[in-house]
Amino acid sequence: MTKKENQAAGNPHVAIVILAAGSSSRMGQSKQLLRLQDTTVLHHATTVALQANPASVIVVLGAHAKQHRESIQQMPVSIVVNEQWETGMGSSLKAGLQHAERQHPHITAVLFMVCDQPALTTQHLLALIGKADNPIVASHYAGSPGVPALFSKSLFSALHALKNDQGAKKIFQQFPEQLALVNFPGGELDLDTMEDYQNYLGKK
Repeated sequence: MTKKENQAAGNPHVAIVILAAGSSSRMGQSKQLLRLQDTTVLHHATTVALQANPASVIVVLGAHAKQHRESIQQMPVSIVVNEQWETGMGSSLKAGLQHAERQHPHITAVLFMVCDQPALTTQHLLALIGKADNPIVASHYAGSPGVPALFSKSLFSALHALKNDQGAKKIFQQFPEQLALVNFPGGELDLDTMEDYQNYLGKK
């Protein structure tokens, strides 16, 4: 199969879960609705995920769910509202995974990403998916593994066992021998504060 044919076939064995449930308390306003060029942070991240042609893109919302849902309601995604979002990232991760398994029982991997890494590209997601013969494929930046990260079905039970206040890094620590890395230039840039956002706009 040629590269072009493979891209056309998509990635039906992988679901992508976008974790976007936080309240952006350090930002002082919804980071999901901040403007990035002619779109919003959440809309941009969702577009990047959809262009990887996965089995499904699942967006986990929490705080301000109504406004965030409205910003992406025209997009072909599944939306999950995590009522326990305040308990931590792990609760949203598990809510997204549970939906992915129920919606697409045939998937062999789930890729988790956040919405506030403006340097993220579809090409990077495809590079992670391309190494999916490894049980865990994480992005590498700032000297350590991070998200976006892909987990094979063999790790789903470990993900479900996470505490609500734990995230993907806990799995990296538990199974270091199963971890493959893909460099992610700019992965350390996230939009946690208004200063982060202004700095990012200043560099564009």
